[in-house]
Parts: sequence; structure tokens; C-alpha cells
Amino acid sequence: MPAADSVPDLRRLEQFVAAMEEPSLSTAAARLHLSQQALSAALKQLERELGVELFVRSGRRLSPTAAARTLYDGAPTLLAGARQLALTARKASAAAPPPFVVGRSPAVTAQEAYALLEPLIAHPDSPSITVRELFPSAMARELQQGTVDLVVRRGATIPDELAGATLTYHALRIALHRDHPLAQRNSFELADLADSAITVWAPQHASSYTDFLAAQCRRAGFEPDLVVNRVQGTPPVTAVLTQPRAVAFVTDPVGEQFDGQVLVRDLSDAPKVPLQALWLPYTRNRLRSALLAAYPD
Repeated sequence: MPAADSVPDLRRLEQFVAAMEEPSLSTAAARLHLSQQALSAALKQLERELGVELFVRSGRRLSPTAAARTLYDGAPTLLAGARQLALTARKASAAAPPPFVVGRSPAVTAQEAYALLEPLIAHPDSPSITVRELFPSAMARELQQGTVDLVVRRGATIPDELAGATLTYHALRIALHRDHPLAQRNSFELADLADSAITVWAPQHASSYTDFLAAQCRRAGFEPDLVVNRVQGTPPVTAVLTQPRAVAFVTDPVGEQFDGQVLVRDLSDAPKVPLQALWLPYTRNRLRSALLAAYPD
């Protein structure tokens, strides 16, 4: 019987993850560049290490047990943390400190990202800082791979596989093309948008920010007509340049942009939009801690 505080071998845990994610043991073995026999033996050794049965074997098929599903819930995060730890150790031995890399979602403008990072930029021990745009679908993967140290995005919930905190809130506003039927108005309520298409950057259920915006419209009493912007990676206000009959939710200051083609207007009942930081759980980063300390609850 293994000791109660025994931990699994990381290599075998990685092999277990492949067996859980692939449709068959043979494809899992091919992914790991192992023979099927070697992978099967490694999984049996992992079962002995843990003292539980992970798979019910029927011929060449493996059916995961409840213990396997529970182990898989945390295994990818643990492996990502181990890779991050190794990467951090290698970075610490470098002659010059590597840049602190921040990924920002398209809903966070470059100006907003800079303002958010100003406490870190002013930090006496801050290395160079790199900010790059990162689409929501790639955030968890790049954090797990260690290609970014922190992600900033708009959203109301924290993904299960990540850790995070809300740093600040911004007032929601709307952007309109100057030819939009409502362009002559200076202030709006959310309900005023009920008859207008609303441009978003990802479909519902594919983006927590889109889900948040749709929920605000429903609270205002209408079902939003959402249209996904066909130009990605540009500032949020540009959405109405390609779709002048639609409006877009933005957090830019009130005023004109793009030579007066885009008008940003206030919402009198504007909800506050959370700006979140996300990172890999069970990891430590001195610069990340310094940034979070600048935004206490």
C-alpha cells in the first residue's frame, strides 16, 4: 500500500493524461512516441504508486474509473506548474532577466494595458515588459506553456483551470458610426439599443466577455442581436467602421475617433466592466505579486 503522502511520478502522470485525452491506447502511445506495451506498463505502475485502479481494461480498450477522472481534473494543471517551475529556474540563471510577458485580450486596448501595468513599470526591480494581444482561446494554453506570465482580459468569472483576480472596473460605453440612426444622441440607456445590432468579437459561450455583455442587455429587458466582428485584432471602436448600422460596447473615453467616423457615447445606466488578471495556479511570480499588490480589493 503506498504511503498517504506519496506523489505520482510526473512522467507517468503525463502519460496518464495522454491516455485520458486520446481515443485509444495506441494513439496515446503514438503521441508520446512510446510502444503501446510501454505505455500500458507505465499506467499500471502509476496505479501501483497511487494504490487505485485508474482504468478498467477490456481487450484493447481502457475505460477510466472515477479515480482516473478525479486525477485528470488536476493533472494538466500540475504538469503545467512543473513545467513553469523548470522554466522559472532556467530564467533565474540567465545573465539578463527575461521580459515579463503580458497577454491582453482584444477587448483590452493597448492604452488600457499600459495604464494597468504602470505600477509594475515604475517598480525598481522591473525588467523589460512585453505586452502582446492574445485571443481568449489561446490564453490557458500559453499560460501553461510559459510563453506568457500573465493575461489581462475582460470577464466576470475565472476559468476552472486558471487562477485570477479582478484588478479594476471600467465604465461601459458604446461606439457608433457617424451614419448610425442614433448618432445624433449624446447619451443612452442600454434599452435604447434594443433595435440595433451589437457587434462582438466572439460568439456567446465562446467568450466570457460576450456572455457578460449579453447578460447586461437581458437585464435591460431585451434579447441582443449580436453580430461577430469580421475584422479581428484591431481596436474595439473599429467594429462600427465595417458595420455602420451596428453599435459596439467599448471602454474608450467619450469623444470622436478615426477622424470623426466613430463616436463614443456614455451609457447613463452603464454597468462596470471587470478587468481581470489570470495566471497559472499554484505558481509564484515576484512581479505578478507586485502588480496585484497595486490593486487591493
